Amino acid sequence: MNKKVALQDLGLKDYKETWDYQENLFKNIVDTKVRNRREDAGLETPNHFLFVEHPHVYTLGKSGDIDNLLVDEKKLAEKGATFYKINRGGDITYHGPGQVVGYPILDLDNFFTDIHKYLRFLEEMVILTLAEYGIKGERSEGETGVWLDVGTPFARKICAMGVRASRWVTMHGFALNVNTDLGYFDMMIPCGIKDKAVTSLNVELGQKEVDMEEVKEKLLKHFTTLFEAEMVKERVDV
Repeated sequence: MNKKVALQDLGLKDYKETWDYQENLFKNIVDTKVRNRREDAGLETPNHFLFVEHPHVYTLGKSGDIDNLLVDEKKLAEKGATFYKINRGGDITYHGPGQVVGYPILDLDNFFTDIHKYLRFLEEMVILTLAEYGIKGERSEGETGVWLDVGTPFARKICAMGVRASRWVTMHGFALNVNTDLGYFDMMIPCGIKDKAVTSLNVELGQKEVDMEEVKEKLLKHFTTLFEAEMVKERVDV
């Protein structure tokens, strides 16, 4: 089993370009697994972890409802935002500057073959990171992601998640609001869940801006521990 995970930070990058890049990495892993099975090739399957920030964009999962996007294309254009339907689970999600987006593209045969456990580990990574800032992140029963003040009238989501998996290979991932402009969430029903607010780390801390690189370091630290992985930084060439 290969526990090494190639880490790339793509910086600010268009959603569709990043999606295509993810798809290529995902396909390479799946193709390797198919070859191993057919030819008993014994090839090691790689793992990847991408950090990225996206320009303003709304994405709708395959089970999502387009009515959860509350504005038309003209309004999106006025706000400098784009829209994509994509092949992950979940409903509508917003990505934008000030948000730490992480895409683990893993062969779970290298770790454990349990999608439920995989999602819980991603949530736990975020919960442990928030705890380092003195914030109590929680799970909300029946809803993926990480929330604050669950079970109260003040429940609010700080991290959205949506993954796709095939042949135990994962893609897509999580989006943690750090310094996010929360006004963009007003143009949608977040994750299709009405009457639930969203928040960000800087708002919760009462700070103008939180160090994004520090947040990434903390996330990676907890990811490495939970998955018993070895992170290997790679040069970005996309």
